[in-house]
Amino acid sequence: MVKVYTSSVIDAPADRVWAHIRDFNGLPNWVPPVADSRIEGGVPSDKVGCIRNFNLKDGGNLREQLLALSDYDFSVTYNILVSPMGVQNYLATLKLTPITDGDRTFAEWTAEFDCEPGREQELVDEIGNGVFQAAFDNLKRQLGR
Repeated sequence: MVKVYTSSVIDAPADRVWAHIRDFNGLPNWVPPVADSRIEGGVPSDKVGCIRNFNLKDGGNLREQLLALSDYDFSVTYNILVSPMGVQNYLATLKLTPITDGDRTFAEWTAEFDCEPGREQELVDEIGNGVFQAAFDNLKRQLGR
């Protein structure tokens, strides 16, 4: 199993960052590679079990299912159902922790998955830097003081 871990500090309060990322359908607003997104079946985007279907700017399509959402813990867990990346058994969690010193946010995004042998480092870099860190950097630009 391959593991990806990316963390960052965002210069904004955790509740403000959470309000921005809580919407499971809101990826196009803060994840740069995402072009558009929709929740299948018209269910609410915060309903555990809902499926988001989104397109990447490079033309790829993904379907992900919401497995857990906690307003108390500022966390969201999801898995990938369909992806052009060649990952299987993909499970990810995005969690925010308030930093009381300066009213900032510690953000961490983890993922575990299986893939073809030899592609591990390529996918760790693509997911960790091209998606997770790119999203954190975008949030810093959008929400930082």
